[in-house]
Amino acid sequence: MTLNRRSFLMLAGPTMLAATVPGWARGTGSVAGGKADHTLRIATGLVELAPDRIISTRLYNGQFPGPLLRLTEGRRVVVDIFNDTDTPELVHWHGQTIPSDVDGAAEEGTPTILPHGMRRIDFVPKPSGFRFYHTHVAASSDLNRGTYTGLVGPLYIEPKENPGNYDREVFLVLKEFSPFFSRGGDMAMDALAGAPIAELVQMGKTADAAAREKAKGFEVGYDAFTINGKILGHGEPIHVKQGERVLFHVLNGSAGEIRSLALPGHVFRVIALDGNPVPVQAEVPVLWLGTAERVSALVRMDRPGIWVMGDLADEDRRRGMGIVIAYDGQRGKPVWITPKPVRWDYTHFGSGQATIAPDETIEMTIVKRNAARGGFNEWTLNGEAFSMETMRPRYRLHEGRRYRLRVRNASDDIHPLHLHRHSFELVRIGGRPTGGVIKDVVMLGGFQELECDFVADNPGPTLFHCHQQLHMDFGLMALFDYA
Repeated sequence: MTLNRRSFLMLAGPTMLAATVPGWARGTGSVAGGKADHTLRIATGLVELAPDRIISTRLYNGQFPGPLLRLTEGRRVVVDIFNDTDTPELVHWHGQTIPSDVDGAAEEGTPTILPHGMRRIDFVPKPSGFRFYHTHVAASSDLNRGTYTGLVGPLYIEPKENPGNYDREVFLVLKEFSPFFSRGGDMAMDALAGAPIAELVQMGKTADAAAREKAKGFEVGYDAFTINGKILGHGEPIHVKQGERVLFHVLNGSAGEIRSLALPGHVFRVIALDGNPVPVQAEVPVLWLGTAERVSALVRMDRPGIWVMGDLADEDRRRGMGIVIAYDGQRGKPVWITPKPVRWDYTHFGSGQATIAPDETIEMTIVKRNAARGGFNEWTLNGEAFSMETMRPRYRLHEGRRYRLRVRNASDDIHPLHLHRHSFELVRIGGRPTGGVIKDVVMLGGFQELECDFVADNPGPTLFHCHQQLHMDFGLMALFDYA
């Protein structure tokens, strides 16, 4: 059997890999003795999406979503992870500033959990807010691996001081199941603010003209749509009282779909994006979330009735992407009313203040090569698709410097871009400047560009990639390494 670098990383034992990780990155990835604070067990199990719709997929602790983990900011936590499957697994602690060896990415040197093996890890949870955990193995053409499975769970890091300006919290995980391959079409482009840039449109056309395959590459569709693992109408409604202030923590746990969420007659007051408080708490009628994005939003319950909270896409909502909101004392069938069209604009939540000048700017351009890898699209950064053999593209960072990523998208897809082990500040997006919006995933619109800043303050190999599973597996990744 021929092994490439990713195969080696996935099959090598934890001891062998740990020996290759510098001491500053290892932390205490294997803590001996005592009882763990939390245990995750990865295994194949059944999920009842509806009484007549039961599916088999990989799960954490036999449930979907995985158990809600509530951690305390700054208090070290110990987690035991058991892998009861026949293939290696990884758990990525998304959105936290933790060492490379426990972050959960093979490209960063995190040891895998071997088949029928276990690994004990510990780390100090930070920053506070809504984070989550999920598998980080490559799926490629296997729809039974990676984020196509049910391996996703919410995680909330309690802040040291919580104002508690709400009556209760509700966690919602949006997720599709039963994936299948289809030939790609054009992604809807009306979700985000901003307009296509002519130069990027021309670059995309040039790439299409140069492609050997003129047909579009494979994409992934789904037969089942759920919130918290239930098809609309088959889960327990969210029961609310008039006048109640409900804080919804919404996670898009999809492998690659952009999701929207609306509650007829109500507005969302966005208080945090990706777990980070926003400078301006703006009210919006619709939430839009790229893959792996989180939104924390307050809703005042002031329209008694039985409502459908759901996706704007009629077909997806009818096939399950929704949940019933039921006011106490109200009866009748759940009502859906389509809201007026609205575009998602990150700058609504920004301060508008000038940001700190960066020490260095890293330019990146995303280009798609149609069907270049066995019928799948290949994705490149500055003309290079990520390779596990060479671990490139790779960018050298210097600790303490502030870096600006200027990313240009010469494709017609929206890319939810994620930076591991760091958070970044949005500087310009959709053609508009902004400041103060701190995130770890951001949607970059088709033929648009964005600028975001981060400080190189967490040494170790750091992965940057599109969180769309197909895009990541077929090239849209880069590795940042500290000098």
